[in-house]
Amino acid sequence: MARPSIADLTAFATVAEHRSFREAADMLGVSRSTLSHAIIGLERRLGVRLLNRTTRSVAPTEAGEKLLRRLGPLLREFDATLDLLADDGGVVGGTLRINCGENGAEQLLRLVVPAFLQRYPDVALDLVTDGRLIDIVAGGFDAGVRLRESVPQDMIIVPFGGDVRFLAVASPDYLARHGTPSVPDDLSRHRCIRHRMPSGKAYRWEFEKHGQEMVVDVPGSLTLDHTRLMTEAAADGLGIAYVPQSVAAARLAAGTLVPVLEDWCPAIPGLCLYYPGHRHVRAALRAFIDMLRQVD
Repeated sequence: MARPSIADLTAFATVAEHRSFREAADMLGVSRSTLSHAIIGLERRLGVRLLNRTTRSVAPTEAGEKLLRRLGPLLREFDATLDLLADDGGVVGGTLRINCGENGAEQLLRLVVPAFLQRYPDVALDLVTDGRLIDIVAGGFDAGVRLRESVPQDMIIVPFGGDVRFLAVASPDYLARHGTPSVPDDLSRHRCIRHRMPSGKAYRWEFEKHGQEMVVDVPGSLTLDHTRLMTEAAADGLGIAYVPQSVAAARLAAGTLVPVLEDWCPAIPGLCLYYPGHRHVRAALRAFIDMLRQVD
C-alpha cells in the first residue's frame, strides 16, 4: 500500500475538523472538487471509508474519528519540527510569511513594516494578500491578519490598529434623487453596490442598534470585490456602498460621500495578527510581534 502524502492527510484532518468541504477548501485554498478527489484517493489507498457524506453534511466515520485523534497531534508536531529547523538558533532571519487581507496589509505597511525591515535586514517578509479565510498552518504561513471576529478560537491574537467601523455611504446626488434610508429595511428600495466575497457569495450587510442586529441581503445591479472600487462607485452616484470608514475617509471629508444609517453602524473589534499557540514561534515572528505591539 502506497503511503498517503502529508497533503492528503492534512486535507482529511481539515475536512473532519470543520465538518465541511466548503470551509476546508476555503481554508486550504483549493477547490472543493480537488479536495473531494484527494479524500477519495486517501480512502482508496487506506482501504477504509473515513467520511460519511450527504448533500447537507459531512462527518468522520468511526475509522475517521480514530485517525483524526491520532493524526491531529502528529501534524502539529510535524509543523513544529519544521519551524524549529527554519529558526536558526534564534537568529532573526529567513522568510517570514504572513497571510492577510488587503486592509490588513495596508495597516502593516503603515505601522510596522518599514521599521521592521530596517532593523532586521536578514528577514525576507512575504505578505500574501488573500481575501479568503484559509488555514495558515496548512498554507505554510507563520501568521495571519484578519478581523478579530474571523480568527479561529484556538489561535493566539495580537490586536492592532484599534476598532474598525463599516459605514453605508452614498453621494449627495444619489440621495437627492432616491431619498435617504432611515432603517436597514429601506435598503430594499435602493440601488446598492454589492460586495462579492472571495468564496463567490455576496456579502450580506450587518447592522446593529441598541442590541438589535439586522443582516440584509441588499439588492443591486453592480457587484464588486474591492472596497476602494465600491467607494469610488458610490461617489460616482451608482448607489449605496458598505465599506470600512477608513477607506471612505477622504471622500467623506471632501463631501463627495455622506454616511447613511450611521446610528446602525457601530465600531467592532479591529484587526489582529494571529498564530497557532501549539507551534514554535520563530525568532522573526517574535521580533515582528514585539515591534507591532510597540507601535500600535
